[in-house]
Amino acid sequence: MSNGRRKGKTWLKVTGIVFLVILLVGGVYAFTVYQSLTNAVATMHQPVKRTITVKREQPVQLEKKDPFSVLMLGVDERKGDKGRSDTIIVLTVNPNNNSVKMLSIPRDTRTEIVGHGTVDKINHAYAFGGVPMSMNTVEKFLDVPIDYYLQINMEGFKDIVDAVGGVTVQNTLDFSQDNFHFTKGQLTLNGTKALSYSRMRYEDPRGDFGRNARQRQIIQAVINKGTSISSLTNFSNIFQALGSNIKTNLTFNEMVDIQKNYKDAGKNIQQMEIKENGTMMNNIYYGIVSPEEKERIQTEVKAQLELNK
Repeated sequence: MSNGRRKGKTWLKVTGIVFLVILLVGGVYAFTVYQSLTNAVATMHQPVKRTITVKREQPVQLEKKDPFSVLMLGVDERKGDKGRSDTIIVLTVNPNNNSVKMLSIPRDTRTEIVGHGTVDKINHAYAFGGVPMSMNTVEKFLDVPIDYYLQINMEGFKDIVDAVGGVTVQNTLDFSQDNFHFTKGQLTLNGTKALSYSRMRYEDPRGDFGRNARQRQIIQAVINKGTSISSLTNFSNIFQALGSNIKTNLTFNEMVDIQKNYKDAGKNIQQMEIKENGTMMNNIYYGIVSPEEKERIQTEVKAQLELNK
């Protein structure tokens, strides 16, 4: 056999071995990612029991690409205190028009607290009855089904921001918060700064509405960063941060269906706001939503969920 043919076979063997190693490493990496994800989801998963009739005759079917809704509750958890959901955001996801609408509900919004027999600030629903009462109250307020929930520990939210490598936002207001100064323009924030950025409201002329807008900014930035290919290399920290700070009734299979059938919708996130009038009642501040404004919001959210068809 000639030296040329012998060398050719040698290189063929080497190439084959290298290719096999790449496949094995890739398989181990994929398996490690899968295991980390399933472990995180198992930690996050917390079913919710609701005692009232929900507004869907049949459960949403993600495999059939039904539009669905998610209630995001940002909760400051402290020892000995159940806390209140100072961040209340409703996501409505529609794969047919490839969009996600993100609606902030100000925490001082005055509404019926379903299951408690009172009219109060909407964020008190969580203090009175946890996630189930919050879901029922928001469902009644918007007159749409709330299919899923995400409860986020706001103190731990900074860990999620750090896990994705920080976030970039466009700041429209020069202000200081927690000994940090935030200038106008594009800002790159780590977890601690992102949490401070999203919490400020006293220096904002728009008060809670301005804070809600910054919270939506941070959440959208985390979604964009977390779904990028570059963030996959940091999957272990991301999944650990999610598992430690988020509770949800979404199952692993439902998350897989959402990733497969709804990922294009996540590229088009649209912001929604509720207009309110601030009013003092018995020396307590409330946000009052007019019947016309409530109807406007309900109509837009129903259209997004295709409930008018």
